[in-house]
Amino acid sequence: MQFVGLSELTLPNRTRTLLVCLSVFLILCSFSPAHSQTTNRGINIELPVNGQLRLENQFGDINIVITHERNLVLEATVDPAGAATSRSPVLLESKRGFLSVSVINPGAGSTARVNLTVQVPDTARAEIITSDGRIATRGLSNSMSLTTVSGSVLAELDQPLDVDVSARSTTGVVRTELTSGNVDEHSFQYRFGQGRKTLRVNSQRGEIVLSGPATAAVDSAGTAPVLKQAPEKAGAGTPATNGSEEVDEGDVIRVDAQLVTLNLSVVDRSTSRGVLGLTQPDFRLFENGVEQHLLQFDSSSAPFDLVLLIDLSGSTRDVVKLIRSAARRFVDAARPSDRISIITFAGRTTLVSPLTLDREALRERFSAIDTVPGDTKLYDAVDSTMTEVAKQTKNSRRAAIVLMSDGLDGSMPGVQGDGSKLAYKELLNNVREFDGVLYSLWLNTYYEALNPQDTQPEAFDMGYDRMKELADTGGGLFYEVESLEDLAGVYERVVADLGTVYSLAYRPIDKSRDGKWRTIKVTVNRTNAVARGKHGYFAN
Repeated sequence: MQFVGLSELTLPNRTRTLLVCLSVFLILCSFSPAHSQTTNRGINIELPVNGQLRLENQFGDINIVITHERNLVLEATVDPAGAATSRSPVLLESKRGFLSVSVINPGAGSTARVNLTVQVPDTARAEIITSDGRIATRGLSNSMSLTTVSGSVLAELDQPLDVDVSARSTTGVVRTELTSGNVDEHSFQYRFGQGRKTLRVNSQRGEIVLSGPATAAVDSAGTAPVLKQAPEKAGAGTPATNGSEEVDEGDVIRVDAQLVTLNLSVVDRSTSRGVLGLTQPDFRLFENGVEQHLLQFDSSSAPFDLVLLIDLSGSTRDVVKLIRSAARRFVDAARPSDRISIITFAGRTTLVSPLTLDREALRERFSAIDTVPGDTKLYDAVDSTMTEVAKQTKNSRRAAIVLMSDGLDGSMPGVQGDGSKLAYKELLNNVREFDGVLYSLWLNTYYEALNPQDTQPEAFDMGYDRMKELADTGGGLFYEVESLEDLAGVYERVVADLGTVYSLAYRPIDKSRDGKWRTIKVTVNRTNAVARGKHGYFAN
């Protein structure tokens, strides 16, 4: 489970149009519904030095200005003027040096665009994501990742340049006047100076423009990016329009509280397919039998870190080409904003590719999917993968492990080999505490045992049962794959079902942190629908 909390929340008393929705806890926004212009003062948010920042806006643009100040300053505007919004659309979450700012749907049927203007400390490690919105940046923080689907990216870099730059647009155009070398129509890579900072820019269909301060960065329509000037000799994080007005200590938001988030899939009992179109009133959530008030509801706006965990033991050794082809289909079907990693295992676990947004790099690594010697150590592989995912995601994204295996481990009765050091029951406990979801694809490798050295029928049955139990415990879905020829199609189903994962968040009525297990039950007001997710958490 993920926890976010609030130890102190103080708001700027001079902000004219700040809307604070305490009924939804940490949903905060500064905007004027009647005007399409920013306020004269934003929300000041404390961000630790070298803190990680994630900004996601699927409903508008993001303008970034890098400053030398210690605090982040956030402003949001609604466009067009007078657009109807039923709630404050900006959500803030924080945990252990990580700050997430995301825009959620402004309201059912709303046509509003929500645009963010953010002043970011230069010490931050920032990840910026939009869908069709534009990203415009001025300056560089320690590291920046800019990702869009179809929106343009306009990045103005600081002088002197000391940055490692990589920009790629799959079907769009990359333009730069920074250097004449190492650039083509769709990509640009170059290291300036020592490359002490990093900039990664990825777009599926949008235009990417990289410029220096003296270069006029414009998009294909000739429109210059809308960026606010960085403040000069201003108070901490104060926009330049306010001159040198100082920011009071009480004007800074500090986020450090308990918020329980739950990712769950809702399936139809009769078809085992994901159920679309559910809204917050369709859900009721109970903790230890006590109904909780939902503060946040989201279906699929946040991206995933997806890990393909592939069993290459046994009969799969003869069909590696089919497995590679299926993995390609999975990568092609995933959303551009989803990071993907590939791990294979048999006697040992092999990292084929770390988590990345770079689809081309993933495709280049497919050739590394090959047979792995040794007895099957399924439980050790799952456990080590969960540990690796926890390190790489750093609570910044939803995470999912997609396990493909026949469920056989060398430690099982009726299976030859030493098998995993980790016991199955211990693995189940670790899966239960894993901060993510686990999907399992059971591959039918059954064959008739002709001698005692062959895998026995009861072992195949146990492998099936345990793969199903792992998915149930991990809050994911269980899929049967009768043959490897069907694997690619099943992978595409997994991607489609991941797109129907719902996220719920609530602040527990029981505020004690006694370390005890809290049971969670979610009911869905839809015929034949059942919610599958984590069954609880330890209140540490």
